[in-house]
Amino acid sequence: MSLAQYVNTGYEALFVALTVPLIAQTIKFSLHLIFNKKIDFRLFTTTGGMPSAHSAFVVGLATTVGLICGFESIVFAIAVVNALVVMYDAAGVRRAAGKQAACLNRIMDDFYKHEIQEIGGKLKELLGHTPYQVFWGAILGIVYAYYMHKFLLMEAGL
Repeated sequence: MSLAQYVNTGYEALFVALTVPLIAQTIKFSLHLIFNKKIDFRLFTTTGGMPSAHSAFVVGLATTVGLICGFESIVFAIAVVNALVVMYDAAGVRRAAGKQAACLNRIMDDFYKHEIQEIGGKLKELLGHTPYQVFWGAILGIVYAYYMHKFLLMEAGL
């Protein structure tokens, strides 16, 4: 089976979009291991942290769409607008929700005197990203999309 049939198609865009978050999550896991000297496999399935897998996902998709359809195409414009909404949500709304969860956890911890399990446990606090984490997720998406596009072109002999 030749890779040539997948170059410049929706399959290439899907492949980049679905694999770059795995790379971002692996980077999160590795950074946590290096800095905290602890293995935490939950980092592969949680939100928040460095780099933003959501940003890598949408920017990788948008970049691949631009490479395939052209950076002046309406499809690329739609992909970029989608990416901007997701990145704004990651650094804005979800980050604010995480801060609210931390505040509520402290209030409930004080109110229930460390018996927080009675009310269902603590709220998840790491929901969003800092602008820095979103930026590096976006850079990862761009670099990976360019790399995969060039790699597939080379493998296909184009």
